[in-house]
Parts: sequence; structure tokens; C-alpha cells
Amino acid sequence: MTGSLDGKVALVTGAGRNIGRAIALHLARDGAAVVVNGRADQAAVEAVATEIRALGGRAMTYLADVSDAAAVARMAQAVEAEWGGVDIAVSNAGLRRQTAFLDISLQEWREIMSVALDGAFILAQAMVPQMIRRGGGAFVALSGISTHLGTPNRAHVSASKAGLEGLVRAMAVELAPRGIRCNCVAPGAIDTVRGASAGAMPNTLREAGIPLGRKGSVDEIAAIVRMLAGPESGFVTGQTIHANGGAFLG
Repeated sequence: MTGSLDGKVALVTGAGRNIGRAIALHLARDGAAVVVNGRADQAAVEAVATEIRALGGRAMTYLADVSDAAAVARMAQAVEAEWGGVDIAVSNAGLRRQTAFLDISLQEWREIMSVALDGAFILAQAMVPQMIRRGGGAFVALSGISTHLGTPNRAHVSASKAGLEGLVRAMAVELAPRGIRCNCVAPGAIDTVRGASAGAMPNTLREAGIPLGRKGSVDEIAAIVRMLAGPESGFVTGQTIHANGGAFLG
């Protein structure tokens, strides 16, 4: 498999299912060797790696909780030992919860922040030095529509994604002289398999509230990430790309 990412190494967190899986496959189809990361489900990440290899691509798996700096550091070392480091890092791992604001415990608040925001920071600090040594790279983080719409019962998720977008903008400015581009993708309502802890889709994100009249697909989000990771977006950094069918016009 060859393409504009031929010879590049990409790492995708939360890549065992849904959007993460689609991103891993899209990057692989365009030639990147892909590190398929998950937190605990070895079978899920191995299934994605098997799909990539069946397409003729290269893949390795690594379980690591992105909120654990030591675990992420070990993952970075393993990737460098196997493939010489990464050129593309996609911070996709996140937790979705729906809890009324006054019922959010400090523990739940910190749990959400530890993955979506702390995890992106930890991942970037571990992987960016490798990108610099390899002559530059791309960091892409998955934000979300909730932070822009003010979705009820998701104050912690909204805050984590708002912080994530601020982090990425700051990184974009600071790392640009080192050849690192940093961007966010903010999906709206996407047709995925929702975990029990995520709750039902909020009314504001149902098809009736989307001008295009449908949910997006994981492949539509993955295509945007692939574009931001590739040379076609060489002049794009510090941006949040919205993909929500018109539900939010940023």
C-alpha cells in the first residue's frame, strides 16, 4: 500500500473501534505504518491491526492508558525501537459521560480530564521529540461539538475539549518552527457504537437538529484526519475543523 503517507509512522490512540479504528485504516491505506493503541482491549486493537495487514499495510499494537505518563513513555520507546519513531500522532482516546452538572463528582470530572486533556498533553510530550528528530510531523486531536454547543449534562466533556483546543493552538504556534503542525477535528453526531456510560445521544445532536438531516460516518471524520496528517495540509496548523452536518457553524 502506497500513498502520500508512504514511509511515515502514525500512532492512533483509542484505535480499537469507531472513529479511532477508521482513522487507523485510512492512514494505513495511504501508506503509513500504524501503531494501534488501546487502553485494555487487546482483542480489539489486534483486530484492527489484522485488518491493516490484510490490506497489505504495516501495523503494531500497544496497550497503554494515555493518562499514565509512564505507560505512554514506554509506548514511545517501543515504537522508536520498532520503527524509529512517529511522524503522526492522533489523540483520539476519550471518555463520554452524561451527568447533570450538580451531580458531577470531582472524581468523575478528573477522570474525563485525565484522558481527553491530560492524555493529549502526555501523548504530545512523548511523541513530538520523535517527530522533531525525524524532521517534522503532525499532531491531530479529536475535539467535539459539545464544547461549542454547550450540550447539557456534559460540562466535564465540554470543558475537556475546550481545553484540548486551546492546548493544540498553543502547541501549533510554539512547535511550528520545529516543523510540527497541530490541529483539531471536532465531530458532531457520528454514527458509532456508543458505550453504556455514554448515555443516549443528546437531543441537540439528533438528526432533526442537523441541517444535512443525518449523522456523519466514521470514515468522513477519518478522511479529515488523514488530510490534516498529510502533505496536502502543509500550510494548515492551529485550526479546529468542524464536521457536524451544519449543526454548528464555527
